Amino acid sequence: MLRKAVQFGAGNIGRGFTGQLFSESGFEVVFVDVVPELVRLLNERRSYPIRLAQENPETIIVTNVRAVSGLDVAAVADEIRTADLMCTAVGVNVLPRVAPTIAAGVKQRAQAGVESPINIIICENLQHMAEFLKGEVSKSLPEKLHAYLDAKVGFVESVVGRMVPVMTDAQKREDPLLIVVEPYKHLPVSKAGIKGEFPEIVGVEPSDNFQAFVDRKLFAHNAGHAAAAYFGYLKGYEFIWQAMRDPQIKAAVRAVLAETGKALIAKHGFDPAEHQAHVDDLLARFANVALGDQVSRVGGDPLRKLGAEDRLVGGAKLAMEYGVFPASTCKAIAAGLHFDPPGDPSAPKVREIVEREGVRAALAKISGLSAGSTITDEIVTQYDLVRSEFGPLTSDI
Repeated sequence: MLRKAVQFGAGNIGRGFTGQLFSESGFEVVFVDVVPELVRLLNERRSYPIRLAQENPETIIVTNVRAVSGLDVAAVADEIRTADLMCTAVGVNVLPRVAPTIAAGVKQRAQAGVESPINIIICENLQHMAEFLKGEVSKSLPEKLHAYLDAKVGFVESVVGRMVPVMTDAQKREDPLLIVVEPYKHLPVSKAGIKGEFPEIVGVEPSDNFQAFVDRKLFAHNAGHAAAAYFGYLKGYEFIWQAMRDPQIKAAVRAVLAETGKALIAKHGFDPAEHQAHVDDLLARFANVALGDQVSRVGGDPLRKLGAEDRLVGGAKLAMEYGVFPASTCKAIAAGLHFDPPGDPSAPKVREIVEREGVRAALAKISGLSAGSTITDEIVTQYDLVRSEFGPLTSDI
């Protein structure tokens, strides 16, 4: 009999990443989603296709799947009662809405006398996600069951590194269940959150030093990706792969990752050769033509991405903390202040603050940087220079 994984969210990560890992590891995957058509199709077909975005695209059929409506709390709770694993990939804003349903399932397990612990892998872009979700679930549980929750439910944080691009209209028309993803297949999780025995799952890597992977995702993967987008925007590229084929941009992104890399190695004790291999792999993944990732999407919402603790400003501060002057990272931040593609939710606000108050005051407001800091001085210096250095294209690549 198959073990069972209850997967909250049948979107890009649920269907495009964790669902695949669980299915390949011998689990029946029960998706919980609120889109009726998605639930219906998963139940009719009991499978769905994933297309690996690579030079020679490969389509994999994920099997042993079905779905339950997230609106049917009783049905979902009943699935949780007999599950061996849970996972969330619903988005930070939706997490508080699924917590009462998780609580209903935990309550059923307690009332049925289920003694074997269950772990919830949390695939959400949120600091301290385990603490947050456990708090939300606790609110919906009677106090007498809090001890059961503490003993029998593991809240396991993860770092999602697989890139899932926005699908084209043609791909959506081809098959409403199709997901296009890159081949990358590693999911580090926090060993500290695990309760009881943790099953062997393809690609899932429990780690004692989980914070190292959180920091590396933010200050290597996310920082490098954003830098590619902001430099690429200044040159007028539409796609990240085009930007990464530009030798000037590739060198600039590599320079950002060299700065944050030195700091990450110093902070977490990464093996320098292993970290460099990780960086080289990232640069190759960013340049993947088949992903078709757009500059406007990757750089999107600069008000958040230029935040005080986020990928670039946080990376610059980390570098300074470990004695590395972040000239290249400051250049990427300066490029980000110019980012203003049509339809972006927050770019016009960033531009408005910069134009109204000047770069120095804007950095205090957007990035929490003090007006006289070394990082601020460098970004101010780079602000006009970066626009001339990465001027618009004179020819197509």
